[in-house]
Amino acid sequence: MIYTPFLGGMKRAAAATTMAATALLGLALVPAAHADTALPLGDADLTETRTTRTLADGVTLTRIVRGTDPAPADQINTTTRGPWVVNVLTIDPSRTRGHLEATYGPDLARTEKTTDLVRLSGALAGVNASFFTFTASQQYPGEQVGLGLFGGKLLSEPITDPAEANFVVDATSNRVIMGKLSWSGSVRNKRTDATLPLEFVNHPPVVPSACAALADQTQCAVPGDVAKFTPEFAAATPSGPGVEVVLDDRGCVVDTLTTRGTTLAQDQTSLQATGQEAASLLQVAADGCLKETSTLLDEHGDKLPMRKGLYGVTGRYRLIADGQVVVPPGSGSFFDRNPRTIAGTTEDKKIVLATIDGRLTSSVGTTMDETAAVANALGLHDAVNLDGGGSTAMSVQGALVNRPSGSAERAVGDALVFIDSPYRPAAS
Repeated sequence: MIYTPFLGGMKRAAAATTMAATALLGLALVPAAHADTALPLGDADLTETRTTRTLADGVTLTRIVRGTDPAPADQINTTTRGPWVVNVLTIDPSRTRGHLEATYGPDLARTEKTTDLVRLSGALAGVNASFFTFTASQQYPGEQVGLGLFGGKLLSEPITDPAEANFVVDATSNRVIMGKLSWSGSVRNKRTDATLPLEFVNHPPVVPSACAALADQTQCAVPGDVAKFTPEFAAATPSGPGVEVVLDDRGCVVDTLTTRGTTLAQDQTSLQATGQEAASLLQVAADGCLKETSTLLDEHGDKLPMRKGLYGVTGRYRLIADGQVVVPPGSGSFFDRNPRTIAGTTEDKKIVLATIDGRLTSSVGTTMDETAAVANALGLHDAVNLDGGGSTAMSVQGALVNRPSGSAERAVGDALVFIDSPYRPAAS
């Protein structure tokens, strides 16, 4: 399931906290249950079996099958007899030597299968993670829709949609925080103090429709976008009308382009602008070095330090917050039964990654309410709903554990992976 936002000239600025979003969405609060509770899916008389195997010290994989008879194909969305197949990866930070992190493959713009991301990162296991643009962007299908934090580098900013729910882990300690993060950024000329707000990180800026025919965007009087790009985005930055300023590792201007699109060296970044902001960027960057300010705040408004071990991905909707089920009411295909991927923590700080197969006669999937109920029954104290649908996948040692709903495993934007060794940050 891919969440595609409005990709026009939408401004991405600081967002409301999870508590504010909870009030806005009218979420219900329900006490959480315990991990040994049978899954509250379907009729009470259904047979439920659980098999658990140890993958490494402090890491287990549990397969739960509830219901025994295949569902009629025309009753997948309505049956109370199931079946449901749930795979649960549990990581105990107090017992494992390994760590959880996020990975996106060779670059942000492309997609890779979860099994490949697990294998390429040398991980023991992993699940798909963030929502991504997918078919909304043929050129950059792997681009994340929301937070992308990798090794302490913010490579995609959280968006303002109150539905976004973020999962952040410190790989050095396996400590997890969840909630609605917000971001603000700007660049300032060190010599003149001229300042320009940043709107995107590694997201193509949009050319205002009123100025689409203008080759020189500095002549546009309609607001456009300002985006920062890093070498992690793709082989080249997005091309098109607008301006682009290339910066070295000190923030000093090394090139100014009157059209967008260039190849960045590993120690370079660039700023792109369209519309009215094109002229503003050239003015701010003129003859100088720029100081970037980038601030990421947690749901309490506290600054999140950008440490090397910090990783974060984007989900859609918090399922459980501080032991209370907070799934929002809703209707439509997103809230219907689908395959699901869940990330969460128990009250004693175990990390749980779970997949629920769906849209199959062998496993019908879950509604959003049912997904929260599963997280509740697994004993999660906090949980978010990650990308699901055809993206839902769990891999152990590079092999699929679950059954994807499509004809084959889907390539995705990123994954949460468990590596069975202590965290060692990449060399700068």
